[in-house]
Amino acid sequence: MRRASASFNDNDRAQVVKAVAEAESSTSAEIVPAVATASGRYDRAEDIAGLWLGALLAVIVWLLFQGADVRKPDWGFSLKRLELPAIAVAVVVGFVLGAVVASRVGWLRALFTPRRQMRSEVDARARQLFFDSRVHHTARATGLLIYVSLFERMAAIIGDQTVIEKLGLPAIEELCSELTRSLKSGNMTAAICSTVKNAGERLASVLPREGGDVNELPNALVLID
Repeated sequence: MRRASASFNDNDRAQVVKAVAEAESSTSAEIVPAVATASGRYDRAEDIAGLWLGALLAVIVWLLFQGADVRKPDWGFSLKRLELPAIAVAVVVGFVLGAVVASRVGWLRALFTPRRQMRSEVDARARQLFFDSRVHHTARATGLLIYVSLFERMAAIIGDQTVIEKLGLPAIEELCSELTRSLKSGNMTAAICSTVKNAGERLASVLPREGGDVNELPNALVLID
């Protein structure tokens, strides 16, 4: 799975910084774009992958014993005695191997993770970042977080109290939907810049920039690996 820091080169980051600066030039809001490699650990998905592989290997071992010549008449030894231990070993080996592979292969972990769980993790991580990155602590409560999580391929946009009051939740949800659609094009930088620009235009009409406004938060793209 590609890390967030490896998904943007210097030119990409510069484009986002420019987009934020231009958007904030006409509004008192503080716009913070952020991209995370993943929003959750999803250990359960790794366990499920391990269980499936363990069960598959157990079935394969059982089938091999069914087709094998299980008796040695001359020595009186039956391979059947090894069937149960072999199946047990197959389950353990399959579980460990499946969990390790799922931890390293993003699409496999995603296969065993419900979309509802991903949505919940993305929303929770975005809310945490909203507070940790001080987006919530602007002087006039005008922070807006634009959050993208690569593993889940989901986005979230969170506005502070003043933004919600002036812009409205429907408009914020519409921005998030537009960002999600834009991300499907594959050009994350363009999608983020477009959303920042759109947000700036909407915010300018309800939260115009005033003479005493200062830039309280950096314009940089926040990258979380």
